[in-house]
Amino acid sequence: LSIILVLTILLSSCGIPNISNPLNTPKAAAQIDARVFKTIEQMYLEYPYSRQLAAKASGLLVMPLVTEAGFGIGAGYGRGALVVNGSVKNYYSSVSANTGIQLGAQQYAHVLFFMTDTALTQFEYSMGFSAGGNLEYITPSISESLKVETLTTLSPVIALVFGQAGLKVGATLEGSKYTKLQF
Repeated sequence: LSIILVLTILLSSCGIPNISNPLNTPKAAAQIDARVFKTIEQMYLEYPYSRQLAAKASGLLVMPLVTEAGFGIGAGYGRGALVVNGSVKNYYSSVSANTGIQLGAQQYAHVLFFMTDTALTQFEYSMGFSAGGNLEYITPSISESLKVETLTTLSPVIALVFGQAGLKVGATLEGSKYTKLQF
């Protein structure tokens, strides 16, 4: 009994270190900021029409790096930020899971263009926005002659996936869930 009492006193007097999530620190936020603005810059260089699309958007969700892997069952994760009026407003994570015939891994960037204030507000105040059939995809090979006005009438949320690298075929945001990060 006395050994248990001594051990209890010793253990209770030892301070338990404060464990924090290194992914949600001010340093991590600064890294995300840098990657987000570098991704936007790269997107404008590679796909000039995206600048005009961004100018018409109420906000952009920029995910600089999403990593996916799958072998029958697949999963993906990435972090990014919501940019409104040229400034970071909030930070988000993207998590996806899927099943099917798949094998490989890939990384890519993507940007969601919120083309209406309503779409942006719904995203910001949802308890986790799920991407699905409500997205209109534009591909990097889209014709420059396609007017941005035409694109903005297609959907209130438009997705551009680019910078793909890896050995997995295709990238889709369907099934991705976006959740606000707390810093």
